[in-house]
Amino acid sequence: MPEVYFRVYLTMLTEEEILNASDDDYMNNEQLSFFRQRLLDMRQSLTDPVESEQISSMDTERAADESDRATQEEQYWIQVHMKERESNLIRDIDKALHRIRTGDYGFCEDTGEEIGIKRLLIRPTSLYTAETQARRELQTRQYAAA
Repeated sequence: MPEVYFRVYLTMLTEEEILNASDDDYMNNEQLSFFRQRLLDMRQSLTDPVESEQISSMDTERAADESDRATQEEQYWIQVHMKERESNLIRDIDKALHRIRTGDYGFCEDTGEEIGIKRLLIRPTSLYTAETQARRELQTRQYAAA
């Protein structure tokens, strides 16, 4: 008799349903599926080919006026900076997707505590609880000042 594989299709939860879920259900399959889809959607919006052509189109024309050239160059560097930020975010999204696959998603990398649904809804790539993140930022500022 041939083996039959069944694929379970989970209904996608809404943000409200996730926020109202019991604490005992933290990072269950439905929640992981929700965050996986949210991360994939974020990644897709960042890799849209239309936006990646914006920087290259700026290289084609050179303004004659000195102030126009300065403005054009400033816009170019702003776009380069934005592309760097987007590529860093894509990297963070890929890491978060990996954590979903390994079962580590939603838990603080330093303490192992639950990051929390509210925080993950705001920033799905979060690695730390809000308290741990605040402590890390404070330490970074202290080391930078020293």
